[in-house]
Amino acid sequence: MKKTLLGLMMGSAVLFASNIEIKDSYVRATPPGLPNSAAFMTVVNNSDTNISIVKASSKVSKVVELHTHDMKDGVMKMYQIPKIDIASKSQTILKPGGLHIMLIGLYNPLKVDENVELTLELSNGETKTITAPVKSVMGGMKHHGKHHGKHEGMKH
Repeated sequence: MKKTLLGLMMGSAVLFASNIEIKDSYVRATPPGLPNSAAFMTVVNNSDTNISIVKASSKVSKVVELHTHDMKDGVMKMYQIPKIDIASKSQTILKPGGLHIMLIGLYNPLKVDENVELTLELSNGETKTITAPVKSVMGGMKHHGKHHGKHEGMKH
């Protein structure tokens, strides 16, 4: 009976964990001397339960924090938050100027075409380890800049 129950619990944990998908992840490249970077991604929650990222970790920096940006007194401010929510049957986008994961106190500069391993701890007790490619600051922001004008800088 105990083995059957344990098997059912393990099977449901694996099934539950597979309901979280990480897409389009990347980490910003850093020039020498810049001690911090940020990770961005889309987190998809296919489950019927609201889930949060409650912690992130990586071996590339001393500290990893969950962050967001807000406009306060006319100034864009970045600050740490306790969790990043992913509502059931939806997605949360971590992007420049919004929610993101800060890598503080980098041990080495992050170079384009390297990879960074990140472990995300979820509110349901699961962990998800991803490998995110390092991209240039402008490379990571290309899609972000498209909203500034149609065909800006494009030749026909």
